[in-house]
Amino acid sequence: MVNSLLSKRSAFAHNSILEEEKVADSIKKRGGRVIEINRGDPAIYFPTPKYTIDAYIKALKDGKTEYSRDAGVIPLIEAIRKRYMHKYKVNSRTEDIIVTAGISEALMFINQAMINPGDNAIIFKPFYNQYLSQLKISGGVPVYDNYDEKNNWELNPESIKKTLKNLKSTGKIKHTKYMLITNPNNPTGTVLGRNTLKEIVDLANEYNIFLISDEIYDEIYYNGASFTSLSQLAKGIPHMILNGASKDFDSTGFRIGYALLPEKDNASEELKSKLAEFASVRLCVNTPAQYAFAESISNSTAHEAAISHMVSEIEKRVNAAVDILEENEKIKVIRPNGAFYILPRVDFKSLKIKDDHEFVDKFLREEHIMLSRGSGFGAESHVRVVALPPKDILEYAMDKLNSFCKKYSK
Repeated sequence: MVNSLLSKRSAFAHNSILEEEKVADSIKKRGGRVIEINRGDPAIYFPTPKYTIDAYIKALKDGKTEYSRDAGVIPLIEAIRKRYMHKYKVNSRTEDIIVTAGISEALMFINQAMINPGDNAIIFKPFYNQYLSQLKISGGVPVYDNYDEKNNWELNPESIKKTLKNLKSTGKIKHTKYMLITNPNNPTGTVLGRNTLKEIVDLANEYNIFLISDEIYDEIYYNGASFTSLSQLAKGIPHMILNGASKDFDSTGFRIGYALLPEKDNASEELKSKLAEFASVRLCVNTPAQYAFAESISNSTAHEAAISHMVSEIEKRVNAAVDILEENEKIKVIRPNGAFYILPRVDFKSLKIKDDHEFVDKFLREEHIMLSRGSGFGAESHVRVVALPPKDILEYAMDKLNSFCKKYSK
């Protein structure tokens, strides 16, 4: 009998966002319709802009179908450089940017390049679930701090300072490779304040921790929020910005992301060189999609029109969903001001449902509406709602969520 072919690390290759897909597929096969508010895919509800599609077609017609430069085609690198100079006054060079197959591949590169078995990384609950998966696949150990639910899901610099002090006092700080934030946040919808970010930068500098900021939603903020990129505050301090085509540029299926490392210290230079080598191992990212994304960034007039419309609609949909959820005495919800997620806390003690696993599964089977469980994001007793469908569909789904809670009330 052949022993298992699977590695121990393969146990961490799991995506909680998609774990109810088989149930949803069985409902569809029986002729049922499923409202899918588990996956943050704007391209389903906001068609990728025509100018982006036209640029993709042009790249194909121009024969841009070969292997490209492994770290990214130069027109895309130049477009990214100019974007960060224009928006955030960040100087960068060609070698400071590595194009990846979405941020997911960037996370894989980062952890494979930085993490030895047993090394630590600081991540904040709730987190995008792939942060934890990619870290653990590489043998890393998460050190958790928290977004403060009692304070509108803000980060607490004093709490971070305690975490760093503890790592230093136990000697683990030298094995702590990075601290990763998400701004705007998935799954809470928080846009971090400038002062909070500045304190985080100062702490990273004080404790010599490499900073990573996932800013894939950096143009999707509303309800009076304003956005500050970490790159604006971390000049002179080793850091990395992650971003891509999926959200702001409404091109999820293109699978284009990038890592920007603008600093020139020895650690940053060593890391960007190694990330580029990882890029060479996988050969390249989708070539015509890179040229299309370069046009998406460069055509600022068309992009501004597209993103303004999308953000306006997202704001309406998020607020409409929250308004309905606020009527539910079994739920506590904080109104987001960025991205397109809502993370309600469910009072399971008052329900005949034991936890978020059972809640999500029953809700899908009975109401044909697919959510994600909060525990997959490090937020037990919560569920994640993706507020992207049209307002009437989203309102219908939230009404069903409220009635579902009433149905299972003790």
